[in-house]
Amino acid sequence: MEIKRLKTSPRMSQAVVYGGLLTTAGQVAKLTAGESVAEQAQEILSEIEALLAAAGTDKSKLLTAQIWLSDINDFSEFNAVWDAWVSPGASPTRACVESKLVVPALKVEIAVTAAVE
Repeated sequence: MEIKRLKTSPRMSQAVVYGGLLTTAGQVAKLTAGESVAEQAQEILSEIEALLAAAGTDKSKLLTAQIWLSDINDFSEFNAVWDAWVSPGASPTRACVESKLVVPALKVEIAVTAAVE
């Protein structure tokens, strides 16, 4: 089986496809760092959609999501964006925790795994 790497740099790939699965690196805001958790989440989810599309899949094929919030008090604000984005009837398993992120301006990081047909 071939391993396909997307948006690869010397340090890491943003996504890897193997054996019918796509896994992403933790995605963070680049344009909206320092903005609200909702704005950062929207940017990140758009980037995840682009990675899914590049691998030939989409958000209806999500299997699991891992979410890190720098402040758990942003949980409701994040969930409003997530709930509007996720495909109806295709919600993945999910874990969401509070964690100090590497850059203080970042409020959320998301990594997903999806099926690729």
